[in-house]
Amino acid sequence: MRRYLFFVNQPYSYSILRPLQAEIRRRGDEVAWFVAGCTAAPLKPDEKRLKTVKEVEAFGAEATFVPGDWVPYFFPGIKVEVFHGLARNKRGHKSEDESDHYRVRGWFDLYCTHAEKDTEKFQALARELGHFAVAKTGWPKIDPLLRDASPGERGRDEGEPPTVFFASTFSRSVTCAPQLADKIEELSNSGKWRFIVTLHPKMDPATVARYRSMKGTNLRFIESDEDLVPLLPEADLMLCDTSSIMFEFMFLHRPVVTFCTKMPGPYLIDVQAVDQLEAGLMRALQRPAELLDAQKKLCRDLHEFTDGRSSARVLEATDQFLTETKSTLKPKPRNLLRKLKVKRRLRRELANMPT
Repeated sequence: MRRYLFFVNQPYSYSILRPLQAEIRRRGDEVAWFVAGCTAAPLKPDEKRLKTVKEVEAFGAEATFVPGDWVPYFFPGIKVEVFHGLARNKRGHKSEDESDHYRVRGWFDLYCTHAEKDTEKFQALARELGHFAVAKTGWPKIDPLLRDASPGERGRDEGEPPTVFFASTFSRSVTCAPQLADKIEELSNSGKWRFIVTLHPKMDPATVARYRSMKGTNLRFIESDEDLVPLLPEADLMLCDTSSIMFEFMFLHRPVVTFCTKMPGPYLIDVQAVDQLEAGLMRALQRPAELLDAQKKLCRDLHEFTDGRSSARVLEATDQFLTETKSTLKPKPRNLLRKLKVKRRLRRELANMPT
């Protein structure tokens, strides 16, 4: 029986890692969670939590899976990067090649990539640096979406208004949540639209409070630590800004409307003014063929697997690394200053854990 560890530093990590946990359990292996810097409230009663470094050392995992960009280097076992999103440049001010997605910091032994393009980039870095390996596996988070959801137009009861899933990121330079609050409240109160709303964990608290206050018959507010994947199929379309969740929603083959996005393209309908928002939503409901075709092409580029078995491939790649690849790699860089910073960061984030 193998033992694995999940390192969680942001609330979004839970939905990324749970499909991997299900596959680990299906195989009869054991997994534990270590949470630092965010709430552990989403953990379920049957999910094993380790609270101290000593407990992690005693658990002795053979591999630690990480959706973020750092991990305590002194944890036992190899460190596996599974990523917190698909390989897209979120901010628009860098090229994809300069994106943080491709920044190698020296923490990880194995990178589990999603499609041919990001795999090629990481493999080139692996050949240059020599201290990590790359496996094209797909992303565990969207296993349930690909395996269990029904893609295409959602059936609605007669007279049922269309449902819009609204998601917004937190950065002031790209978020649309403050600008759209009044309009979304107006549309939900009209009875012609329903909204499911979620905001980034780092969103300005005043904006979060504003949207919470809008809850009602036609607006459902979802807290940032809830698993959003099961909720995506409940929507007919998505309204977004530059949050990467819009790419996950596209795997349902349903339209996306954005407001002043930093990532425009033929795969979405971008609206530039608040008074144009409802017209954009109405156009999306028509499911333009050219829009959906562009979405399908983008989805193939971002994540070429469609079988919902990425979690299994991640574990298979990890096993292969442990038995075949690990001994062939160069030592990771010493990174003495970075290691000191990681120790300080871990102490700080454990001290500041939400109660």
